[in-house]
Amino acid sequence: MPDVRDTIFCTISGKTVPASISAEEGGILAGTDAAFSLANEIGLKIHMMLPEGSLLAAGTEIVRFSGSPKQIAMAEEKLIGAMAKPSGVASAARIFVNAADGKVKIVSGSWKKMPSAIKDAVRSAVTVGGASFRITDDPFLYLDKNFVKMFDGIVNTLSAVSGLKSYTKVIQITGAFEPIAVEAKQAIEHGAQIIFVDTGNPDDVTVVTDDLRQHGLRGRVRIAFAGNVKLNDLPRLCSLDIDILGVGRQIVDAPLLDMHLEVKSNA
Repeated sequence: MPDVRDTIFCTISGKTVPASISAEEGGILAGTDAAFSLANEIGLKIHMMLPEGSLLAAGTEIVRFSGSPKQIAMAEEKLIGAMAKPSGVASAARIFVNAADGKVKIVSGSWKKMPSAIKDAVRSAVTVGGASFRITDDPFLYLDKNFVKMFDGIVNTLSAVSGLKSYTKVIQITGAFEPIAVEAKQAIEHGAQIIFVDTGNPDDVTVVTDDLRQHGLRGRVRIAFAGNVKLNDLPRLCSLDIDILGVGRQIVDAPLLDMHLEVKSNA
């Protein structure tokens, strides 16, 4: 199908147009590698581009470039599209990391739930924002609550992977089969190194950690917590005995960071 832009710009197709993309609001810049690649595909000449992870204020110029009128029209869609959503995710991640103030590790594994086309961009943006997209940097087995249901409990689940000794064992506990403190002890006794309290109830963390300390087991395991965590929950959660805090939609489903393209004067 013919591109109508060829007709629209036919009388000025030979003109070189300078333009730039700027932030409409403050945040953290992400997606610049993809934007740079797209700029090259379009045939734009890049004069300046801020690096990934740059701190933006409202009005900050992100990239300056020039091209034909059609190329500039394409840039407004493609370049902003490559950066706006990742920058929103990175900005949200940075807000949570700053709020945690080093007391807990912020992890956002919900990038896995995003459409395939943007998974890599979202995952990278989480990292740009200073959070992690993996619960641990070691090779690990993530034994979620559905695994536990299929194996009919914590003990059976961990017994099934006991031969995989080179992996860190991460297991979700919810109190579905035993009281949650009992499930935590079972998890440690059968080889779990990270226990993920995935109930959304901070009181469950207190029950688990108090019980583990009473039995001298707290030092053998890292404790993770998740479940609809919001920014205003962080003061309370950071005061608990938590090592890792999982944040889902509040990071990966963050609004895009608004940007705009402006054609510059040739003067």
